[in-house]
Amino acid sequence: MSRPPLAKEKILDAYVSMLCDDGERAATMEATAAKAGVSKGGLLYHFASKELLAQGTIEHLLTAHEEDLELMGSAPEGPASYFVRTSTSVGGDLDRYFLAVLRLAQGGHEPSVKALEYIHEGWLGMIQHEVTDKYAAEAIMLIGEGLYYQTSMPGTWSTGTFGKDLNHLLKQVERLKNGN
Repeated sequence: MSRPPLAKEKILDAYVSMLCDDGERAATMEATAAKAGVSKGGLLYHFASKELLAQGTIEHLLTAHEEDLELMGSAPEGPASYFVRTSTSVGGDLDRYFLAVLRLAQGGHEPSVKALEYIHEGWLGMIQHEVTDKYAAEAIMLIGEGLYYQTSMPGTWSTGTFGKDLNHLLKQVERLKNGN
């Protein structure tokens, strides 16, 4: 039997959910406490400010990103194909925290902007290590980001051609990797 989530984890999860679902303005301290099922005093005990909630969210994103980089670096198909293939994965911790930090960055939160820049540099660096042509590496990165955008959008159009035929995109990645 698993243990119930700790109050701090519940609070951070509630904050991330609110950022993802309703945006940065809706994720107030009061709303976060209510969604987490804790008193405002309980929230303040763990996170004395919204800035500390944002920092906790960024820290979780960076941890998930480091784990992803390890998987990316050891992927049998190579980092470039791994990046594109996993760009269709939505709903996991990396995706949730990425979207939450993106929402903060869209609101002008500078530490979130810097965290996202760091993450993109990490992914691109892994791809560039495998694909020595800078422009091919950037094109692969954009393929993955476009696929992520398309996959994460609601509606039937988001599962269109690209989502249905991932193998076709992965063949294009191989062509770019090989300079063809």
